[in-house]
Amino acid sequence: MEETPVIPRVRLGTQGLQVSKLGFGCMGLTGSYNFPLGDDAGVAVIAHAFHRGVTFFDTSDFYGPHTNETLLGKELKQLPREQVQVATKFGIQLYEYGAGTGAVCGRPEYVRACCEASLRRLGVDHIDLYYQHRIRLFLILFIA
Repeated sequence: MEETPVIPRVRLGTQGLQVSKLGFGCMGLTGSYNFPLGDDAGVAVIAHAFHRGVTFFDTSDFYGPHTNETLLGKELKQLPREQVQVATKFGIQLYEYGAGTGAVCGRPEYVRACCEASLRRLGVDHIDLYYQHRIRLFLILFIA
């Protein structure tokens, strides 16, 4: 039987969250800059990463859109949730890849709706790290 490699863990932030030093960004599983993998292949990649010691998985409601969280959620049902840390993002409402333009939103009611939808798609009762994918920089510059 093959031993699981030990990937060091690091503390992320100041509230005690510990994650594998090597994380897995799930974006490519459902395509963005590449062709998407089928569901079976996608969950196999996630399972392989976990069994090789990766416990930190990053996704977004924008990837797919939505299908990336759903794919990760399928495999999370097969993994010990207490050993997996999930990060997901919100905030991109629309993005035109060719033009490099889009719309972002960080309104509290939008954030809550996105978070509730992500919880459903992931099939979990909590998200370990939830953050805004993009911010409205001109608004920050104006306030500053």
